Amino acid sequence: MSILKVRVYGDEVLRKKAKEVNKISKKIQILVENMIATLYAYNGVGLAAPQVGESLRIFVIDVSEANQPKNPIIFINPKIIQKSGAINSYEGCLSFPEVYTDVRRYKNVKVKATNLQGKPFTIEAKDGELLAIAIQHEFDHLEGKLFVDHARNRFATDEALISHKLNPIDMNYFMEENDLEEEIAKESETKNE
Repeated sequence: MSILKVRVYGDEVLRKKAKEVNKISKKIQILVENMIATLYAYNGVGLAAPQVGESLRIFVIDVSEANQPKNPIIFINPKIIQKSGAINSYEGCLSFPEVYTDVRRYKNVKVKATNLQGKPFTIEAKDGELLAIAIQHEFDHLEGKLFVDHARNRFATDEALISHKLNPIDMNYFMEENDLEEEIAKESETKNE
């Protein structure tokens, strides 16, 4: 297994819509093994193929705690088939070293994908758990979207990016997401009552 080079924000591969995987070949199996090794080497939660320079619809996630056995989940050609609710998520990304910001995410997601053996499966992640956040974050990578595109405060996010010598948010990709923002505001009002 090899540790792959993680592409950093500004690399054009991160803005390309990834291609479907037509066949789970030996090359794909090796790529997935190397992605998992890279994920652990960087202490990440998720890693998408575009982040290692492969514009393919694959990502891997492991949300197990440090004291638990490793449990990577492989998603090939994933599709988010259901999403609901909204939460604030404080996120970072291996392609944005040391940059963290608040972003808007759905609270619940259901995804269909294929595993490394070519078998379809469905996973539901609820209540804003880490798996729900990670699925959305990695799925975005396959669409050429990045977590900063969902920033709740784009000015604070720009400051964080610039302080780490990265470009500010590209406004061509920035998403307003007013419906999610309103739902997050309502949720925090309810908690404060």
